[in-house]
Amino acid sequence: MSLLNGVSYGLLLFMLSAGLTLIFSMMGVLNFAHASFYMLGAYFAYQLSGWTNFWVAFLVAPLLVAALGGVFERFVLRKTHKFGHVAELLVTFGLSFVILELVQLVWGRTAVDYKVPAALDGTLFKVFNSSFPQYRAFMMLVAVGMLLALYVVLKKTRIGLVIQAALTHPDTTEALGHNVPRVFALVFAAGTALAGLAGVIGGNAFVTEPGMAQAVGAIIFVVVVVGGMGSLAGALVASLLIGLLQTFAVGLDWSFSGALTSLGLTVTPETFGYPVWKLKLSQVAPILPYLLLVVMLIVRPKGLMGTRDE
Repeated sequence: MSLLNGVSYGLLLFMLSAGLTLIFSMMGVLNFAHASFYMLGAYFAYQLSGWTNFWVAFLVAPLLVAALGGVFERFVLRKTHKFGHVAELLVTFGLSFVILELVQLVWGRTAVDYKVPAALDGTLFKVFNSSFPQYRAFMMLVAVGMLLALYVVLKKTRIGLVIQAALTHPDTTEALGHNVPRVFALVFAAGTALAGLAGVIGGNAFVTEPGMAQAVGAIIFVVVVVGGMGSLAGALVASLLIGLLQTFAVGLDWSFSGALTSLGLTVTPETFGYPVWKLKLSQVAPILPYLLLVVMLIVRPKGLMGTRDE
């Protein structure tokens, strides 16, 4: 069961990191506000679910987030592009705080009651008294569908060819009659839409509150760096790896002393100090992705499947 929970969490991380990876690989922009668009997707879905139902929110909320992303790229990000990557990074960093304050003004500072739809609020199957929720399976299905859709669009369609050509040969692409700035706007909007979609299906599975962007913001950058900057395949592998790593770490009740003893090392509480002696793997689970990031930067700075060093 831990395996399925880890895969479902990893696929949610992939949905989040895929948009960020897409924007970076196509535009070279490291969007610091990406997690904020994830938060907007959750809040939009909560509001639309109250007005209509979850399925309308599932379709409409990502489109609203995409529209906001496109407007931001057209009227703000595009104007800062001539000042370099630092200016782009700073303006997206500022946007994250603007979105946070607006969310708190509109929906308050406490968590909202964004619930799993009744049709998916149940158990799919049980294994040894452990149940796997239907909604987790739905999350996995949406993530896999998104992955397939991205592959088909980028590799098998004319739109995908134009996007890749605009990245590598923008002048030639524009000479052939394609509007390169518009292509980049669409790519940015699509990336934010993916973040919004992750918010729609992740906001009710976990919690929808103003701190949710900060909670996942760091982890998606870990995913992107470990997988390789600009690599969607790398982001998928890294997302699954981190999802499984954290899920199994939380599920295991191994202590630091027990792990050393199993390795044949004789230690006492005085060797490392009593608090470390009592420390369990589940307690350090939140920092494991960051330890993986440090190791990856030392061993392979490009990431698992990265081709760029920026």
